[in-house]
Amino acid sequence: MKKIHFGVIKIKKHVVNIIIALILGVVGSFAVIAGVHAIPADVVNGAYYSGNTESNNISLMINVYWGTEYLDQMLQTLREKNVKTTFFVGGTWAVMNENYLHKIYDDGHEIANHGYHHKDHDKISKEENIKQISNTHKIIKEMLGVEMNLFAPPSGAYDKATVEIASSLGYKTIMWTRDTIDWRDQDSELIYGRAIKNAQGGDLVLMHPTECTMKALPRIIEQLQSKGFNLTTVSETIKDVVA
Repeated sequence: MKKIHFGVIKIKKHVVNIIIALILGVVGSFAVIAGVHAIPADVVNGAYYSGNTESNNISLMINVYWGTEYLDQMLQTLREKNVKTTFFVGGTWAVMNENYLHKIYDDGHEIANHGYHHKDHDKISKEENIKQISNTHKIIKEMLGVEMNLFAPPSGAYDKATVEIASSLGYKTIMWTRDTIDWRDQDSELIYGRAIKNAQGGDLVLMHPTECTMKALPRIIEQLQSKGFNLTTVSETIKDVVA
């Protein structure tokens, strides 16, 4: 009788363990479905390629390292469409164009770091990485009094060390979801199409102050806004994402 009794106990324990495992599995599934501790985004090796993909935020991030002839019109368009965005500025450009830097900032746009000499950060030493980022930070702080915390590697060239160095300096490394390639293709229709095709929340759309981008910008903004997207700064778009 004792053997039978123990056998029954063993069977009961086995059944209980199965039930507990099933309960834990269901709870785990609900946690995944609910997105507990996870914001859908595209973060690779610590660099942000998008913001929260479940939001309706999109950023038209503008990298500025050359040219000013189209900036006034682009700023006017952003002003008229009530759009705030992020300008990643190069250190040498800022030194030569302090008046434009102030125009951008005074319009309420976010100012971010694009390195000092537009170097490929995956090909330079740790010391040079630090110098390129920190020197730009120092100059912008002296000019505007702001503490930047977003860094876009020139040409999108970075490696693990770049991300770690940027982080040690208080920066998040920002890439892009979609590239208009406006620096190469001087075609407003191409730029427009690349900016809006299959747009989704969290998109970081890379562009520059070119003539064709200036011409395409009003349509890009109107199209994205008509689809219910909120065009805002990079900080706002990635704020819920943890790298």
